[in-house]
Amino acid sequence: MAETGKGVTAGKLAINVQKRLTRAQEKVLQKLGKADETRDAAFEEMVSNFNKQMTEGTKLQRDLKAYLTAVKTMHDASRRLQDCLADMYEPEWFGKEEMDALAEDTDTLWLDYHQSITDKSMSSMDTYLSQFPDIKARIAKRDRKMVDFDSARHHFASLQKGKKKDEAKIAKAEEDLGRAQKIFEELNVELQDELPALWDNRVGVYVNTFQSLAGHQEKFHREMSKLSQNLNDIMTKLEEQRQLKKGGTAAAKTADGAKSEEANHSESASSPPKSAVTNGSDGELPPGFLYKVKAIHDYAATDNDELELKMGDVVLALAFDNPDEQDDGWLMGVKESHWLQNKDISAKGVFPENFTQKV
Repeated sequence: MAETGKGVTAGKLAINVQKRLTRAQEKVLQKLGKADETRDAAFEEMVSNFNKQMTEGTKLQRDLKAYLTAVKTMHDASRRLQDCLADMYEPEWFGKEEMDALAEDTDTLWLDYHQSITDKSMSSMDTYLSQFPDIKARIAKRDRKMVDFDSARHHFASLQKGKKKDEAKIAKAEEDLGRAQKIFEELNVELQDELPALWDNRVGVYVNTFQSLAGHQEKFHREMSKLSQNLNDIMTKLEEQRQLKKGGTAAAKTADGAKSEEANHSESASSPPKSAVTNGSDGELPPGFLYKVKAIHDYAATDNDELELKMGDVVLALAFDNPDEQDDGWLMGVKESHWLQNKDISAKGVFPENFTQKV
């Protein structure tokens, strides 16, 4: 049994029970066809649109939350991957500092992306959906008051048609009818203004939500593309560093073999062999010419004294002016095409021997 004195008095409780009973009786009579029901087809269409709009908005909110969860998951996976690479990256490898900075920038970019969607798209949807519970409650209240109005209308009509008229009861029923009609019409008019406006507003909400989301996605992927390119460049340089070290080891072994071979020749390495200086149709060859090599890989020069090579280039290997300046695994030379055209060795430069082979 409900307690009194805590916001619900016995009188109020009795009134509420009576209202529910009267509404139930009225609904039964309407379903049986013994009482007519107030109908408004236009309003019913508004309610149908409202229910559809609320369902769609709720689904969009749920899918946006799922998208945010996926972004968070991708962020966590990206962070673990970057941390793994940073832990494995040895200090002497190319671009160690750049790699550490890249990991931090990538983490920050994911954080900003997640926060931007939360602040803009997600908060916009939350605000949009927050108005639906109140309107839904008022629609339900309007339906209840419509039943009250129908019940009061039928009660008043039955008293008027009675054989024995009680003027006091009729006056009281008419007063109840007026009060019920006023409450119902006030709610009805308010909702008839609000529901069409809310229905039209959904387009603007969807546009703002997805435009904001698309803008954040475009910015995120643009910045992430730059970071990915930086990572690719670092990896390319690291591989070049490895190839140079590998080539230096091979060149050292080749140099040891060349020294033992040169010991069998009476002429010094700095003097070109007579047979080499005149090489068939090549005509005159540059001073200090040793032999020809052909590039088997592209080589991008990293210093002013280095020779840029493209695969297939023929290079005339030259003796160093000062043999002490020659590093293991490196040769001095000038491209044959340049020599044949200009007959000078001003464009000579050093290049890694392991990027070429003798011809």
